[in-house]
Amino acid sequence: MVEILVSEEAGIRYLHFSSDWVQGAMRIARPFALELDYTKEMMASLLLRPEANWPRKALLIGLGAASLTKFLHRHRPNSKLTVVEIELAVVSAARQHFKLPEEDQRLNIVIGDGADYVAGCKKRFDLIMVDGFDDKARTGMLETAPFYANCRALLTEQGLLATNLLSRSRNVMRSVERLTEAFDGRALAFPSCDSGNTVAFAATGDTIDFRLAELRASARTLNKATGLNLLPTVTRLEGWHACMGGRLVL
Repeated sequence: MVEILVSEEAGIRYLHFSSDWVQGAMRIARPFALELDYTKEMMASLLLRPEANWPRKALLIGLGAASLTKFLHRHRPNSKLTVVEIELAVVSAARQHFKLPEEDQRLNIVIGDGADYVAGCKKRFDLIMVDGFDDKARTGMLETAPFYANCRALLTEQGLLATNLLSRSRNVMRSVERLTEAFDGRALAFPSCDSGNTVAFAATGDTIDFRLAELRASARTLNKATGLNLLPTVTRLEGWHACMGGRLVL
């Protein structure tokens, strides 16, 4: 069983699993905002699929401090969220210390292994977000080819997967390669965050093709609606090898 630790510093509450390794964070004065850079970058999903009612259904693997769950629950009120978390104690900590909403028609929490869940699930989702690590920063089956293939099978025709990888992991590029193979080349990893995280995206359905100027405009709209500022993410894409033509294509 993972030991759950909670600490606070400079107005921010942190979640840890048996170590100083940060598993999640919440600014106490803004409990529904995204605090960690990589969680903000994972929410760039909303720039890649900017429709107002997207996602209708989302699957989140790994709860942590519930940052992604709370953001979608608050700012996508028409979305139905399923969260899979392997440790019941993490769910209890998120409720007690990080303002995880109670389950309702829009939020379903499943205690179980994320890889097992996607292997046996019959539902389909517009968005799958993967952010699952143990106390030693290991992802287990959540970076494997079968897992990515199972995720793809669960996505709708306009689906998107976003996954958090550790840049310093020696296996990170192999993980991106497995993701790319599972999605027939339709995957890319954004340039690494300063925090040491690499966020990778994979898509199904219509090609995602935006000029960076369009993404910047969408980021301003999202910022106005939710307070989430993704303009730094868009700026980091300028000059990046995958956007040399001033476009992001996925």
